[in-house]
Amino acid sequence: MPTEGLHSHFTALDWTVVFGYLALTTLVGHRLRGRQASIKDFFLGGRSLPWPAVSGSIIATEISGVTFIAVPGLVMALDGDFTYLQWAIGSILARIVVGLFFVKVFYEKDIYSPYDYMGNRLGRAAKTLATVLFTVGSILAQSVRVLVAALPLKVVTPLPFEWCIVVIGVFAVGWTLMGGMRTVIWTDVMQFGIFVVGGLTALFWMVGSFDGGWTTLVETARNAEAFDGSTRDKMRLLNLEFDPAVSLTLWVALFAVPFQNLNAFGVDQLNAQRMFCCRNAADARKAIIWSSLGQLVTVLMLMVGVALFVFYRLAPPTDPAILAELDWSAGVPGKPDRVFPVWIVTELPVAVRGLILAGIFAAAISSLDSILAALSQTTLSLLHHTDREFSEHEHRRLVLQSRALVVFWGVALTGFTFVLAAVKEKTGDQILPLAFGMTTYTVGPLLGMFLVALLGRGRRRLAGLFVGAAVSMVLVLFVRTDVWILFMGDGLAEWLAKLPTYALVEGPPKSVKSTLASEWMWPITTLLTFVCGWDFRRKREG
Repeated sequence: MPTEGLHSHFTALDWTVVFGYLALTTLVGHRLRGRQASIKDFFLGGRSLPWPAVSGSIIATEISGVTFIAVPGLVMALDGDFTYLQWAIGSILARIVVGLFFVKVFYEKDIYSPYDYMGNRLGRAAKTLATVLFTVGSILAQSVRVLVAALPLKVVTPLPFEWCIVVIGVFAVGWTLMGGMRTVIWTDVMQFGIFVVGGLTALFWMVGSFDGGWTTLVETARNAEAFDGSTRDKMRLLNLEFDPAVSLTLWVALFAVPFQNLNAFGVDQLNAQRMFCCRNAADARKAIIWSSLGQLVTVLMLMVGVALFVFYRLAPPTDPAILAELDWSAGVPGKPDRVFPVWIVTELPVAVRGLILAGIFAAAISSLDSILAALSQTTLSLLHHTDREFSEHEHRRLVLQSRALVVFWGVALTGFTFVLAAVKEKTGDQILPLAFGMTTYTVGPLLGMFLVALLGRGRRRLAGLFVGAAVSMVLVLFVRTDVWILFMGDGLAEWLAKLPTYALVEGPPKSVKSTLASEWMWPITTLLTFVCGWDFRRKREG
């Protein structure tokens, strides 16, 4: 195997497959775009899309390029196993609640987002606050997802990193402009298909190479010997420990994850916008509840991860290029997120690897075009009262403004991805946890505000909502370490270690680690915002 670089494995035929798939997806999106005469057509697909397509789109957005790459890497990591799957319990519970209780209020009026609903119930100031929280969290979180998906593509293809970002951005903007949410949803359905095909292809290809097939996979994974002589079950599912600092436990899955997913599927416009595209509330309910089947894709990618572990345990890499890219040391990869893309390029035959890497490109595009539609809609809603009636001429003007906003946010997010890349280059990986964790700061405030709107019937304290949101974000700041690590020094570390949420890590240089998993802040900040925003005074009769 040549050692001058992994991209030497990527052939012209592979590129033909990649861009052929992207061209086919573009053609399908164009053919199914429908009419775009109004903002209802552009942002809601005319409320005419079939619920199975909407459900597939929700799954494709949830199973992003980061998931496609990172979940196998999670199992490949030194202490990796299947405990991540516990979170599916909270995710499914949340979808059922959203389907049964949230969806019906979205169809009571002709609104475009949960923030419109909050504005109707809590006032325009609350709508503005919710929109700002959504926008800030989304810009950071989605930019970093594009960045993380582009980095391994840079490693395994000859396309420069900058062009990986540009390709993702151009297709995302193009698909969104082409047909609004109709095109976004139908192209997402194709991404869902390529996720499944790619995952199954990789899994069966690896298992077919093992002497003993599935038996070898299970036995090797369940008795993974570490280099200290201990053994670990790579397929362990349940973690029942009560350590509050551990995220992947059954207790977090049951009592914290539902709050995050109530926000993700019922309040975050990225996913909620898809439900608004269904014909009626009953179809939207089916779409969100049946999207729980997306957890099977997570199971598939975990199986790919354990197959990768067995593959490299039976045949450790020897190529210097692979060892360098994976930062391979003592039998484990220092960069587990790169294992799956590297395996695709170095082990799969020509064209097959092109198809699966097309899926990674498409997954990143899917994440970006989804947020472009959401940001465009929420921005337009702040500029205009989009829940009122418009003339045909006004609708044409608003559609043009919507398209302009898509281009604006496409350029802004692509540019911000380059900024993140530059910061990452300067500071290592320190900026990535901050961007990934940005939604932790906003989940509680957004969900708490929505619950006040849903349950309050006018019983709200507007100032309390702002105070609750601000205090919640400060509390999260003093549980996570992603901001502090940017300024970490011995003095700061010693000061933070005096707080009950941190423990000192001796250096040099000194640092801190959290003693409370930030996932527990999802229910805490939701309840805090709700209590601060609820008016407990008895309403006067008459």
